[in-house]
Amino acid sequence: MYIGRGINFPVALEGALKLKEVSYIHAEGYAAGELKHGPIALLDPEVPVVAIATRARTLAKTVSNIEEVRTREAPVIALVTEGENPFDGDLAREVIEVPACEELLSPLVNVLPLQLLAYHIAVQRGCDVDQPRNLAKSVTVE
Repeated sequence: MYIGRGINFPVALEGALKLKEVSYIHAEGYAAGELKHGPIALLDPEVPVVAIATRARTLAKTVSNIEEVRTREAPVIALVTEGENPFDGDLAREVIEVPACEELLSPLVNVLPLQLLAYHIAVQRGCDVDQPRNLAKSVTVE
């Protein structure tokens, strides 16, 4: 499960999409504030959550959502702004740091490590990342 708030919600959607496309693992992106409206029921120690928790106006609320995730013992992989880890203790199992930038530019920075994460998971699973199955270009040349 991928979660993000505000401008990072579409980043969560993109991260989940890339994981599905190249590694064939089911993944969903959710608005972090919507967890209590259903998706939180899926969380347990076997469901990792990738949380986009970089510098943003909504960061404090995102951290609160991540605390809810951890109370369900789901492992958290957090994307954070370099040098600004917002977590206490072991809230996140793994932390991936990205360079600081303006909030409106952050999706450009935040999506890259999620694409790389999907790539490395696919390679580890033995998937062909250069020609994912069942994917066609959205524009064809005639």
